[in-house]
Amino acid sequence: MTAPAFFGPLGLIEDPAALFDLPRAAAQCRIVVAMSGGVDSSVVAALAARSGAEVIGITLQLYDYGAATGRKGACCAGDDIRDARTVADRLGFAHYVFDHESAFREEVVERFADDYLAGRTPIPCIRCNMGPKFTDLLRMAKELGADCLATGHYVRRVMGIAGPELWRARDPARDQSYFLYATTEVQLDYLRFPLGDLPKDEVRRIAGEFGLAVAAKPDSQDICFVPDGDYARIVKSLRPAGARPGRIVHAETGETLGEHAGVIHFTVGQRRGLEIGGQPEPLYVIALDAEAAEVHVGPKRLLAVGAARLIETNRIGPLPDGPLTAKVRSLAKPVPVALEGPVGDGAAATIRFTQPEFGVAPGQAAVLYSGDRVIGGGWIEATEPYSSHGSSTQPKPLR
Repeated sequence: MTAPAFFGPLGLIEDPAALFDLPRAAAQCRIVVAMSGGVDSSVVAALAARSGAEVIGITLQLYDYGAATGRKGACCAGDDIRDARTVADRLGFAHYVFDHESAFREEVVERFADDYLAGRTPIPCIRCNMGPKFTDLLRMAKELGADCLATGHYVRRVMGIAGPELWRARDPARDQSYFLYATTEVQLDYLRFPLGDLPKDEVRRIAGEFGLAVAAKPDSQDICFVPDGDYARIVKSLRPAGARPGRIVHAETGETLGEHAGVIHFTVGQRRGLEIGGQPEPLYVIALDAEAAEVHVGPKRLLAVGAARLIETNRIGPLPDGPLTAKVRSLAKPVPVALEGPVGDGAAATIRFTQPEFGVAPGQAAVLYSGDRVIGGGWIEATEPYSSHGSSTQPKPLR
């Protein structure tokens, strides 16, 4: 794979300014960097400072500072704010912290709890990028007179015939494009992603060269406001009704197989934690009926999905003439799909899988690709079972 023009023969960055695609000489530009306190955004800040442009760092405090202090796996709160400020001080640029806790709670955390309570599988990182991170940060950056807003996301911004396009990161293991499918064309015109061509070990090496204390800092894990992975505890604290016990029901026979402590403890495709034995084959969560407080389980074949209906779709650039693939989970591989209906401007559309896809759950996102280019995507509203004889024309919600 050929290295981009701003890399030297050994992969070293020869021209940091080229990473930011600035409209004029770097010395005449201002770059705002979104700083979470981690190594990625810190390296972006260091590269921006090395470019010769004026740099301003912004950190959004998204949840309780005190509760997050000393906690691993967090971002945008606690010790991470201190780390971001330390980096800014070392590199010699201004750093501002803005309290967005109430907005984050309303737009992301409360929505997360409501989706879980409704038996859906939420992805708060996408909601955060759609709201506080990009919408609010872009507004702040423009108010500060910046030429662009740079972030530490591992994606690429590639200029196409119709304007900037969003592409997967060059390192597939670090690619974060799934979480950024809702980026609008207007936002993409202003955003910069300097790390999209770099592997993580190179980013850490650069951090070490700049003498940044975060060079060896561990990556954040899980959802930032649920660093211990106990989603049910968060949902229960916000929505106590989610802990309402109910039946575990076989999806085919209707037989009651056991009891559960609340639908918030389960997601579609889950196998562990059901605590029901004596079955002739492994059982998985097939669907959640939050209203009836029922968890429907069955053999893996019942998880096979033939199509998914998408809502609130977004499109980035023109639709290609060639084949499309889709990711329906952040760690899933893109699989071939056929697209029915328009994508973009919030319209509804349907994707049909050429082969059965497993673990597709309402509440997740489906992201469309043409090769490495992100076409857009939408939220999965409903699915229909896969049939070897062909799928029906109307997707049916799982219940």
